[in-house]
Amino acid sequence: MAKETQTKTTGINALSPKAAYNLANVTKTKPQYGALTPKWLTKFLEFKGLETGIFRVNKVVEGDTPLDVLCSQTKKSDIIPDGYVEYETEPREYQLNNISTIININTAVEDVYSAPYDQVQEQLSLAIDSLRERQESQLINNDDYGLLKNIADSQRIQTRNGAPTPDDLDELITKVWKEPSFFLAHPRAIAAFERECTKRGVPPVVANIAGGTFLTWRGIPIIPTDKLLVDGLKNPTSQSGKTNILLVRTGEAKRGVVGLFQANLKNEHSRGLSVRFRGIDDKGVASYLLSLYCSAAILADDAIAVLEDVEVGEYYDYD
Repeated sequence: MAKETQTKTTGINALSPKAAYNLANVTKTKPQYGALTPKWLTKFLEFKGLETGIFRVNKVVEGDTPLDVLCSQTKKSDIIPDGYVEYETEPREYQLNNISTIININTAVEDVYSAPYDQVQEQLSLAIDSLRERQESQLINNDDYGLLKNIADSQRIQTRNGAPTPDDLDELITKVWKEPSFFLAHPRAIAAFERECTKRGVPPVVANIAGGTFLTWRGIPIIPTDKLLVDGLKNPTSQSGKTNILLVRTGEAKRGVVGLFQANLKNEHSRGLSVRFRGIDDKGVASYLLSLYCSAAILADDAIAVLEDVEVGEYYDYD
């Protein structure tokens, strides 16, 4: 009897939180997709819109200068040197790559469950972000136009000791010394470089550029991307691993690297991306076709260089 009385006195004679929860409004977020990244490469890379999806890179046959004109203070002849500038007869052409997907949405779900967030817009937003992730990966790794596959042999260098050192990045700068725009590296490669700088007492300067905070080396920002894989993975689990670091000059005016996209698309949503409504089937499912057209071109060999076999697993004990 005493035990029963004690239970009643310690209980709360009020509406329980579990029952009250049924009358409460819940504050919700939009769908959170952890695999999405800032995609800095597509923000720093200059893009060129195409009229017909084909881009031809016309090049001059290389010499010391396009036209070797004699120039001297001492006049040796009354004859003016003559000649012409030779072009490549079979320049490379790039055709845009098509990345597409179809999103299906139950119209009954759209009608009933679109407050506070529109179900169509949320589905399309996540799909578009996924296509942009794929675009960034293709710009780096595509077997045809990917940057890694098209770097000239003369623009490829190896690390001195495995880990990325200040000397290694300085060597990259000698390969792309004509107005380099940015380094591109996996976050773990950036961390490995920062450790090497700390070891030598030369920490990189931090700069705020284009809405982001980046380490810099010699005034050049080091841009992170997980599309420069470590041992073939975006998110390696082992402590060690090998990757690459790129240095890029971008822009057509600088004879650099340019991203390519189809301009003036029908149903254009954003750069190089169209969203088309395909209709509603007899089950009430609405369908949308998303198509992204992209490629990249290296206008001159010295517009890009790569530091290969970068080890990301070197650590130190600092006194």
